[in-house]
Amino acid sequence: MAVIRIRRVEGSDLSLPLPSYESAGAAGADLRANLAKCDRASGLALTPGARVLVPTGLQVELPKGHEWQIRPRSGLALRHGVTLLNAPGTIDADYRGEVGVLLINLGDAPFTIVHGARIAQAVLVPVIQARFDEVEVLGPTRRGTGGFGSTGRG
Repeated sequence: MAVIRIRRVEGSDLSLPLPSYESAGAAGADLRANLAKCDRASGLALTPGARVLVPTGLQVELPKGHEWQIRPRSGLALRHGVTLLNAPGTIDADYRGEVGVLLINLGDAPFTIVHGARIAQAVLVPVIQARFDEVEVLGPTRRGTGGFGSTGRG
């Protein structure tokens, strides 16, 4: 099992749980909104079309050769139209700043992000870095340069 080292950001709410897998087969660990003290009582209002960077109060040290993919929570997307603007977001193994979640409200009603609410999920994924070689000609394929629907419908 991989280990993710976590440090809480100064001023964060220490009573909130660390990221957790909510079922035995869950791929993503839920991340919670760890709002600034001044926002904890009222939450963060997210009007339709608006976006906000929601703090988690966490810094992480990921295993080398991995990334944390930050993904939307399906319930928020289905019920409220709230999702990630840059899904999936990427936390690189060498990043040491606070993990933030960039939410957008694509719904038709205002949504309030409540302190401690589960706002996203994080999936630990292995990463392979490539070497880039510039060439004059690429190898041929049956598909060739066809894209955007070129392989058929359905």
